[in-house]
Amino acid sequence: MYVKRFEQPEMANLPLFLNGTLNPENRWIKLAALIPWGDIDKIYAKNFASKLGPNALPSRIAFGALIIQTKLGLTDEETVEQLAENPYLQYFIGLSEFKLEKLFDSSMMTHFRKRFNSPEVIKINDLLHKLETKKKKQESIGKDDDNDNFPTQNKGKLIVDATCAPADIAHPTELGLLNKARLKTEKMIDILWSFYSEKGIKNKPRSYRRKGRQAFSAIIKQKRPGKKKIRAAIRIQLSCVNRNLRSIDRLLNHVSVVKMGSKLHHELLVINTLYQQQQQMFDQRKHSIEDRIVSISQPHIRPIVRGKAKAATEFGAKVSISLIDGWSFVDTIDFDAYNEGVELKSQIEKYRQRFGHYPESIHADKIYRNRGNRKFCKEHNIRLSGPKLGRNTADTEKLKAEKKQIRDDEGIRSAVEGRFGVGKRRYSLDRIMVKLENTSATVIALIFLVMNLDQLVFLRFIFGWLFYMVSQKNLQRSVA
Repeated sequence: MYVKRFEQPEMANLPLFLNGTLNPENRWIKLAALIPWGDIDKIYAKNFASKLGPNALPSRIAFGALIIQTKLGLTDEETVEQLAENPYLQYFIGLSEFKLEKLFDSSMMTHFRKRFNSPEVIKINDLLHKLETKKKKQESIGKDDDNDNFPTQNKGKLIVDATCAPADIAHPTELGLLNKARLKTEKMIDILWSFYSEKGIKNKPRSYRRKGRQAFSAIIKQKRPGKKKIRAAIRIQLSCVNRNLRSIDRLLNHVSVVKMGSKLHHELLVINTLYQQQQQMFDQRKHSIEDRIVSISQPHIRPIVRGKAKAATEFGAKVSISLIDGWSFVDTIDFDAYNEGVELKSQIEKYRQRFGHYPESIHADKIYRNRGNRKFCKEHNIRLSGPKLGRNTADTEKLKAEKKQIRDDEGIRSAVEGRFGVGKRRYSLDRIMVKLENTSATVIALIFLVMNLDQLVFLRFIFGWLFYMVSQKNLQRSVA
């Protein structure tokens, strides 16, 4: 039996219902205590060289909002809504009392990402690791530690790998890109003509919109169109885009480019480059070209050939990281394809700058095991994972030990693959939703920073729980 006891509380009773207190064990309160807000404020203040203008929002609100958005996987609009509803989130961003209204407009999130660029987020990540290392050293004072007796000795494990952070774009095809270029150039002609026709001229430039639309629709409606049909459709789209670009140039002789707006003007420059690339590939019967544009709205994105089972080619930024004792360090974020193997030496030197010594072993996949890296590791007494060059040894026991070492190294290297998996499944590393090049890099760096923070909170919880259990056992023994 169910007895109805539900009563909707009045708005006046809500403060009594909430009791006006916060739980000190809440995750956001614990997370706020780990972040060096003072150092972040110094980084944030560099964006405001001038003392003129209205006061900017505090650095804790800006950076805290970015962490909340990354941790919860929210949009800009939803982040602002959550901040207006959750008292714990307002505490996290530094407010002393709960506010019911929205703290800022959702468009400010873009400005926050611009003010905290990727190098600064990486710097904050390194600072967090330095503070955590310093705290561990202070806690270990008085304990036996033989490692400090040999400061030049190689110590620790360095795990390196690279992945692609795909952007939120449709899979690019030559026909699809040209159709989008045709539609955008037609819109530009309409805007420019609206100002040019005011002079009494009635002959609007022809764009053959119906022909271009019909040619495109005839192909996409077919399940498997042949190569000849696709090539014929591409030829029509190329001619339409070429005609539209010439018409726009003629109209710009009489109408200021300011009338188009900065966004359309930028897209016009991109479309000019896109047309030249597509025309060259069409003439040479190729499907690849250097610095190929795969998105008009995000021209900085390039194809990244990964050779994975899920997708042989991905479209986004390529990211190289170093994983050291479970902490992720972002070394490179680049939208152009590069060979991550050539970066191993710089990653080793960064390890030395952070810890004062070289690593004892490096765990990486096959692309890092080139002769230059092998020679560098040998010179610095660093063991590089993987099989050695040349023939296997004739000693059976030694060969067996080497194979076991290779298996163990692969098990250690799998930690970085797991870190990529967590980033892509939990923190949206598999689809970067922002559009600009610099803000996309900021989001990628923030994802690894938040993963480190979450791991740090989890480890503090585990150590606290273990300390509590040990103290309870000692108390029971003393009572007994």
